[in-house]
Amino acid sequence: QVQLVESGGGLVQGGDSLRLSCAASGRTSSHYSMGWFRHAPGKEREFVAAISWSRGSTYYKDSVKDGFTISRDNAKNTVYLQMNSLKPEETAVYYCAAASETGLTLRVGLSYGYWGQGTQVTVSK
Repeated sequence: QVQLVESGGGLVQGGDSLRLSCAASGRTSSHYSMGWFRHAPGKEREFVAAISWSRGSTYYKDSVKDGFTISRDNAKNTVYLQMNSLKPEETAVYYCAAASETGLTLRVGLSYGYWGQGTQVTVSK
């Protein structure tokens, strides 16, 4: 079992930045790929970013490529999502997740076996 705890969410103004963290505990291993998803009211959950365990390859939703950066610190069992130039439409609950997969399947939520409880990000106009 792997437990994931997100932190770093909050209320910011449009154009501001936030850094989300996801701390893993339990049966942890650097051999888990990690992803971030978000779920806004009235919308489906969507993929945001992922980082593979094997080579640290990163994957992004097209609309966040220029503003978001995913990274990981295996020594701390923590993955980060740096979000710059936030927009109101990016208001959502952000979830981190862990998967034993690598590659493009990391864009799909079903690839992940472990999920955190989520952290709210609210971007005001």
